[in-house]
Amino acid sequence: MSTSSPTLLCTPLMGTTVDQMLAEMRKAKEIGADVLEIRLDCLRKFNPHQDLEILIKRSPLPTLITYRPLREGGQYDGDENRRQDALRLAMHLGASYVDIELEVAYEFINSIRVKKPENFKVIVSSHNFHGTPSSEAIGKLVVMIQASGADIVKVATTALDITDCARVFQMTVQSQIPTIGIAMGERGLISRILSPKFGAYLTYGALEASAISAPGQPLAKDLWDLYNFRLIRPDTKVYGVISKPVGHSKSPLLFNAAFKSAGLNAVYLHLLVDDVKKFFETYSAVDFVAGCSCGIPHKEVALKCMDEIDPIAKKIGAINNIMRRPDGTLTAFNTDYIGAISAIEDGLRELNGATPAVGSPLAGKLFVVLGAGGAGKALAYGAAQKGARIVVANRTLERAKELAGNVGGQAMTLDEVASFHPEDEMVLANATSVGMTPKIDQTPIPKQALKNYCLVFDAVYTPKDTRLLRETRESGAFIVYGTEMLIRQGFEQYKNFMGLPAPEELFRMVMEKHA
Repeated sequence: MSTSSPTLLCTPLMGTTVDQMLAEMRKAKEIGADVLEIRLDCLRKFNPHQDLEILIKRSPLPTLITYRPLREGGQYDGDENRRQDALRLAMHLGASYVDIELEVAYEFINSIRVKKPENFKVIVSSHNFHGTPSSEAIGKLVVMIQASGADIVKVATTALDITDCARVFQMTVQSQIPTIGIAMGERGLISRILSPKFGAYLTYGALEASAISAPGQPLAKDLWDLYNFRLIRPDTKVYGVISKPVGHSKSPLLFNAAFKSAGLNAVYLHLLVDDVKKFFETYSAVDFVAGCSCGIPHKEVALKCMDEIDPIAKKIGAINNIMRRPDGTLTAFNTDYIGAISAIEDGLRELNGATPAVGSPLAGKLFVVLGAGGAGKALAYGAAQKGARIVVANRTLERAKELAGNVGGQAMTLDEVASFHPEDEMVLANATSVGMTPKIDQTPIPKQALKNYCLVFDAVYTPKDTRLLRETRESGAFIVYGTEMLIRQGFEQYKNFMGLPAPEELFRMVMEKHA
């Protein structure tokens, strides 16, 4: 396919009556679909001549007629001749496409050879609900589909790992005739979103969550609004967040809005990754993956796959931001600590009347970190780097001692924090998950102890206003929200990805809207 030919968006209509389908058609046209797939096997009562006449003639968009049998994941369980007759009838009534399965494609295409209208196309499809075959096996399958006389090849496999999508992309790019390549399931989501990058003929986007016609199918609305589907081209750079689970991540909202507003040819995806090493070995091109955010549980494992690690990230022992250099090597950073520390510094400046002092307002402060996990490490190293004196409190004293030892601080248990008061105007940072949804009534430190602090930061951001922060406000100290760390670490990642400052106002607006 030529690079100028955009991938069409096809929306499946799954109504159980003709009237329902007509209503769905109007909706699909409104949301920007290019083609409507009429799933005849979803109709509870089907009168071929009458119903097809109405559906095809009244469709506001080109129609693709599918009458999928049970054996290929559909709902039709009747006579095969009757099924094929309906598809032939659809052709005569002006449908643009029909989709027929490979095992009956030869006879079907032979039966219409003489009467086939010029602009009518036959999609020959093969569905594999168990996995994704080897590249060689997929290649043979494509040859068989082409040999049947197909105008368009459709191969749908099942992704058991995100790297399975690579074989589907390879097939789409190498195919000599228009091709639809899809890896089904949540791990195959990128095969659908990136179809324009690899020149696929069309991809499917559902009208609503209740009308998904195959596992892992995205909503058409998300393809437009979240992933900027219309802007993806063969030379689009691919970024994303690697995590497991990953669907909850708000990062694609932030980055795709930013890319679009700056006119950058890039897309940011949810990447459900099971094996980080395998992921980076499979997707090693400079434009895919050009860079990624790294979430739980990969922040430590990913370290082993890097060619270069930023010194502080190395000390923290966790990364959350990965860049691929033009020579293909991978460099890692930790932007969590920059996000949190810069938010705390700005809070202290505001508190001190914003007189621009030289150096960091954290210098010389007693900085108490609750928790010695990934976030605790990031905060302790970050604050120590700014000249603060560190105290680490953790449930198990051993872990607190280990981290405190690394930053030249002191250690204690979480229970000891309540009575810890060597001086006033201390800074407190909660890096535990205490107070996080669903246990929002919990707090890591009793309210009466909060009066000893001038500022309290909570890394928890669901809910935004935690019990700890509410009680801090009531005690009269300054608060810094966890969402600040989230937004600011995003600014830093954007800067690393793009070499440009982040559109901070836009990030904040998107976050407000979706928080």
